[in-house]
Amino acid sequence: MKIKHEPMAEKHGREVMDIFNYYVENSFAAYPEHKLPYEFYGKFLEMARGYPAYVIKNNDTGKVIGFCFLRAYNSMPVFRETAEVSYFLDQDETGKGIGKEALELLEKEGVKMGIKYLLANISSLNDQSLQFHKKNGFVECGRFLHIGRKKEKNFDVVWMEKEIN
Repeated sequence: MKIKHEPMAEKHGREVMDIFNYYVENSFAAYPEHKLPYEFYGKFLEMARGYPAYVIKNNDTGKVIGFCFLRAYNSMPVFRETAEVSYFLDQDETGKGIGKEALELLEKEGVKMGIKYLLANISSLNDQSLQFHKKNGFVECGRFLHIGRKKEKNFDVVWMEKEIN
């Protein structure tokens, strides 16, 4: 399947939130316990303002099959070389190399804007994401023990880091 990346815009809100809410309701990949309203999409746009942010589309059908963005790790200027990464794919599109391609795009765009370090925070119960990040050059750099609770299960928040310069 051929894909294309299109800058995230207001018009993508419903499709992005449907993908995100799948993970809210069915996994530990997204932290909220309950489905978020479509209006929450504005928060994603706000978080990513000034950073690369894309929807991922099936080039043949035009359907949004994922989204990815960088955001500030911390708004203080001393952390300007560090960004946090987020990406979610339609559940039927994982394991096809689309996430790797999205990460490579964000890395390339991040380097252009002076980003040297990428951070990812991941639930310890999200083994698929932990493995994806390890496979793509991230290393565990911190762990907050038992601080999350969802679906009656406690989990750690695992921080992973990758140097991209």
